[in-house]
Amino acid sequence: MTDSNPAELAAKFINYTSRHIFLTGKAGTGKTTFLRNLIQVTHKKAVIVAPTGIAAINAAGVTIHSLFQLPFGTYLPKQPASGDSHYNQQYNTPKTITRHLQMNGTKRKIFLDLELLIIDEVSMLRADLLDAIEMVLRYVRKSNESFGGVQVLFIGDLHQLPPVV
Repeated sequence: MTDSNPAELAAKFINYTSRHIFLTGKAGTGKTTFLRNLIQVTHKKAVIVAPTGIAAINAAGVTIHSLFQLPFGTYLPKQPASGDSHYNQQYNTPKTITRHLQMNGTKRKIFLDLELLIIDEVSMLRADLLDAIEMVLRYVRKSNESFGGVQVLFIGDLHQLPPVV
C-alpha cells in the first residue's frame, strides 16, 4: 500500500483517528466504491445510514429514521415558547424523542459499541436531522462529546441532491 492513493490515505485517516471527515466528489468518482472497500477493511464497528430508503439500499445500510427511531417532523433542540411561530407545526424536541426511544438490548449494544457512523448521501440530510442524530447518540451513550464520542464519516456531493423536506 502506498500513501499516494487518495482512497488509501482517506481509509487510513478514518481507521487511525477519531476525527470526523467529509468525503465528497462528483457523481461517478467512486464514493460508493470507497464506502464498500472501507467496510471490508476497517477494524471499527461501523453502521451505514442514509436519509432515504433508496439511498440506504444503495449504501447497504439503513435509514436514519429507522436506526435512530426519529419521528417525522422538524427537530428543535429547545422547546419553543407558546407564542412562537413553530407552535402550530409538527416538531420534535429532545424530550419528545427520548420519550419514544425504545432501546432493546441489541440496539443499545449497537449504539454503545459504535465507533464509526457513516452517513451516505449527506447532501439530502437536513441540518435539524443531524442535530437529532447527535442528541440521540449523546443520550444513549451518556456522553457530552460530539456525536457521543462516535466518529462520523459524511459522504456525498453537495451539488447533487438537495435535502429531503
